[in-house]
Amino acid sequence: MASTDELHEVQVDIKGNENEAQHGHQMSMRDRDPAAMNDHVKVFFQDVFAEPDGSHSIDGVWRTSFKAFVNTKYWCYRIITAILGIPTAVLCGIYFACLSFDYIWCIMPCLRAYIIELQCLGKIFGLCIRTFFDPFFESVGKVFGGIKISSQTV
Repeated sequence: MASTDELHEVQVDIKGNENEAQHGHQMSMRDRDPAAMNDHVKVFFQDVFAEPDGSHSIDGVWRTSFKAFVNTKYWCYRIITAILGIPTAVLCGIYFACLSFDYIWCIMPCLRAYIIELQCLGKIFGLCIRTFFDPFFESVGKVFGGIKISSQTV
């Protein structure tokens, strides 16, 4: 049986320089969706158009439709990203910077203060329960603790 205390060597490949790796700013021109967060928007001709057996168009129409779909989607996407890609990236950068600022400098300090206040209130609540309710329930327990029930069969 192998020991669980064995050390295993692990090799980690870092893309870019160390500063980029530490801050998560890496870019791959080949894999542009490494987290596969946009798999749901992959649309192919076969996902949109499908001719079942018995309902086939002319072969030339089918091939031309395929080429028209693929090229239109390809070039339309490229034109839209060429026009709107950089402004959208700037707006998203501003939005996520503001979101990060809000979360780091506003929300988390407020939540931390709230947790501290709740701990204080929890101690006061616990003290009130122990002071007022514990003696009451202890007395009720002693009153009903002396009752004995016995059953007799006739």
